[in-house]
Amino acid sequence: MAKIVLVEDDAMLAEIYQTRLSMAGHECHVAHDGLSGLEMIKKILPDLALLDLMLPQLSGDAILKAMRESDWGKKIKAIFLTNISETEAPEGIQNLAFERYVVKANISNNELAEIVEQTLKSSKNNSID
Repeated sequence: MAKIVLVEDDAMLAEIYQTRLSMAGHECHVAHDGLSGLEMIKKILPDLALLDLMLPQLSGDAILKAMRESDWGKKIKAIFLTNISETEAPEGIQNLAFERYVVKANISNNELAEIVEQTLKSSKNNSID
């Protein structure tokens, strides 16, 4: 069982993802804005952070930048889980260390669970799904 922090401002979607990941045996914590997400990640030190890009108070890429600049966040795996296409992603995002970039509209809940499993077992690859 992995510890996962999901930072997603759409409460309904967050609940769906949390339920699916919990069904897969993971401990999944949810934050609905960037600031509380960053604090939750810092407190829990999860195995994986699932980050939306467009969030209230602090964007997903800003969360990841803060994580990578800290001792506690350097090794936490991260997946961007967003509806922003790769071409619309913030400039410089490829300079951040993350495992996957997933467009929510392109995957099912089961595919997300598979991506999470693969990511937890693998090393960084910055792939786009």
